Amino acid sequence: MMAPMAREENRATTSTRIRTPETPTPAKPAPHAWTTRLLIAGIVLTALNLRPAITSLGALLEEVRDALGMSGSVAGLLTSVPPLCFAVFGVTAPRLARRFGPGAVVCAGMVAITAGLLIRPYAGGTGGFLAASALTLMGIAVSNVLMPVIVKRWFPDRVGSMTGLYSMALALGTASAAAVTVPMTEALGGSWQTGLAVWGALGAAAVLPWLPFVRDRGTAPAEDPHARVDAPRLRVTRSRTAWALAVYFGLQATGAYITMGWMAQIFRDSGVHAGTAGLLLAVTMVMGVPLAFVIPRLATRLPHQGPIVLALGACGLAGYAGLYLAPAGGSWLWALLLGISNCSFPLALTMVGMRARTSAGVAQLSGFAQSTGYLISIPGPLLVGVLYQHSGGWGLPIALMAGLMIPQMAVGVLAGRDRTVEAEATR
Repeated sequence: MMAPMAREENRATTSTRIRTPETPTPAKPAPHAWTTRLLIAGIVLTALNLRPAITSLGALLEEVRDALGMSGSVAGLLTSVPPLCFAVFGVTAPRLARRFGPGAVVCAGMVAITAGLLIRPYAGGTGGFLAASALTLMGIAVSNVLMPVIVKRWFPDRVGSMTGLYSMALALGTASAAAVTVPMTEALGGSWQTGLAVWGALGAAAVLPWLPFVRDRGTAPAEDPHARVDAPRLRVTRSRTAWALAVYFGLQATGAYITMGWMAQIFRDSGVHAGTAGLLLAVTMVMGVPLAFVIPRLATRLPHQGPIVLALGACGLAGYAGLYLAPAGGSWLWALLLGISNCSFPLALTMVGMRARTSAGVAQLSGFAQSTGYLISIPGPLLVGVLYQHSGGWGLPIALMAGLMIPQMAVGVLAGRDRTVEAEATR
């Protein structure tokens, strides 16, 4: 869309200059500014929609379990559905983007999120609930993968700041859903179905900014022709950096989805009120709002992101230790520390944008790292549910979470080295 509009503007400006040479040339074509603002709005609204489907369910998981008759193991399976869908559907995103354009795929993703959120609470039974959840998560999966691509394609000189804006909006949506779902459900009559379905309105709002980009399959303005999404494919699996980034992504996703799915329940089982437990989860998520903007900007200024990886990992270990020793007594501090640790996600997204030179490389690296990473993360939430049910407490699950933080820190240091997948994949 943008390239034809820019060519038409250039032709019109040239024609005007020929007839009236005294007419000044505009400093910046209006369509470019309008398109840029619309893209930024689309990125922010999309990011706001990428986690409420998960954290709103975490806040009401006990009510959903009781209503649908779920055991602890089935509930663990439910918390494993997000990474499973992200792995299965995320790998298709680069191919869909090459065929239809990334804007069209993200727009379709927002439609899927909206439909799934509206259908899920009223689907009837565990099977229908899981199927509608899968529809929502399919939309989240393709949007997850393509957001770094859109940032690299349209804002190549602002990867850090735009990734920070996107990550900040994602954290805000995550935290908002965790904080307000329970009180909003009570205000709307106490029905958990209504409390989950109301988030579909946010998804519908995110569809609108992408509609003008549905037919846009060309290159972004001033983009290098070699940076097109449809450039030749790389053999990303030959890159050690790609594998390190995929494992890092998978381990941080494991911790994040265990936290989103189970942390509120951990606090409730330790005697914390349900509303307070939701607020504690919101504190964990809201830490990503300021830090998700700061960390990507800091990461792009460093030649090696290993020190940030280690600092975030240390906060996670401290948070898990506190959650094990005194979950209720120091609950606000543990929520704060785990919230800082969860900022491994925007760091991973930033490294995806930094470890490839072109938007085509970012598309392939993002698809590989996120799909492989989410595949790695699938057993984590399910295993936590099984350990919780069979041990009768949270000691073993928390020990598992802390243990996974060590390899996460190790592979994160490897992923943070100043290298590109293009250089490694062509050796």
